[in-house]
Amino acid sequence: MNQNLLRKCILKNQCRNILLFRQFTVENVKETLVTTNITSKCYSTNHKKENNKRSKTVLEVCKRLFSSDSAPPAKKLPPLMNFPEIVWPSLIKSIRNFILATFIIKPYMDREFNIPDFVKGSKKAVEVVSNKLSEGDMKSLEGLVTTDIVPDLHKSVSLMSLSQREQLAINADDIYFSFPYQVGIIFNDEEGKDHKRFVEITMVYHTMRGLAAMRSRGEEPPLNMGMIPEYQGRISVCNYRFIREFTKGVESDWTVNLLNHFKPADYLE
Repeated sequence: MNQNLLRKCILKNQCRNILLFRQFTVENVKETLVTTNITSKCYSTNHKKENNKRSKTVLEVCKRLFSSDSAPPAKKLPPLMNFPEIVWPSLIKSIRNFILATFIIKPYMDREFNIPDFVKGSKKAVEVVSNKLSEGDMKSLEGLVTTDIVPDLHKSVSLMSLSQREQLAINADDIYFSFPYQVGIIFNDEEGKDHKRFVEITMVYHTMRGLAAMRSRGEEPPLNMGMIPEYQGRISVCNYRFIREFTKGVESDWTVNLLNHFKPADYLE
């Protein structure tokens, strides 16, 4: 009887110890898991913070390298006047130009008029006007351009840098391609006023700075010079619109009533 009681007590104690051990083990495992989780979160947070710091540092370096403060100033040539830029001829307009020049202007307005002579004389006018603009000499433009465009030209030139103004100067011998883009005839037949007649010719000139000097040395630029960086910055296009009154009994000269200079390379960036 005593032995059975003793055995029961021993078994009971063993069971209690096993339960305590299990409870202790479970608690330790939970604590370990919680600790590991907290440590993992802390590491993850610190790692993210470190990565954020590194990302910010790299971003700041990139900003310093590519910021506008460290970049060279823009060299794009601002427009002199606000109107569409013309680069190439139009087949339809070219046919119409020939008809107007041959069958209307020459027989009825000016028997000595012809397109080749006009183009040749207009190149000299472009050289004179562009150099006056480059110098900022607006007073000397009197008689060369119409009075209504002088304020616009003065405003545009005054906003240009010295380098930009220098780019305006054109040497007639640097023009390698030119054509009349549009010929127009204006009739003013308002009642109570004299019947006035005007002719407008819009010209386009392709120029390359230094071309005349190259040719004087016996050199010629390559045909694909517009695609070569060495030449791209030296090429510019000029649009000039000339007007002359052909009213009967009125003596008038060709003057410029619209003009613009631009560089095709500015639109490649």
